[in-house]
Amino acid sequence: MQPSVKIIEPSGILDGTQADIFRKDVDEALASGADVLLIDLKDITFVDSSGLGMLVVVLKKVRASKKQMYVCSINDQVRMLFELTSMDRVFEVLQDRAEFDERVLQIS
Repeated sequence: MQPSVKIIEPSGILDGTQADIFRKDVDEALASGADVLLIDLKDITFVDSSGLGMLVVVLKKVRASKKQMYVCSINDQVRMLFELTSMDRVFEVLQDRAEFDERVLQIS
């Protein structure tokens, strides 16, 4: 049986101004019964410290709900931020949706 997956695709700059919208999207996904959240950052151009902090808050909420969260399609700036803050060890970061499908959903 496939898990219920919700894909969230924020765009632009992930910062404090986007926080409420992003958090609301995650809350709605969890309330709708999603087992797995995929945060696809392909349309994110920049993440600042408040955006990173919000990703951590969301991850804690997802884990507290006994659900799973993955991040994919990060650009070089986000990758560098994740590596400098060791968030690449905290988040499950996948290259793209194809890797998500293959590794998480076992679709090939």
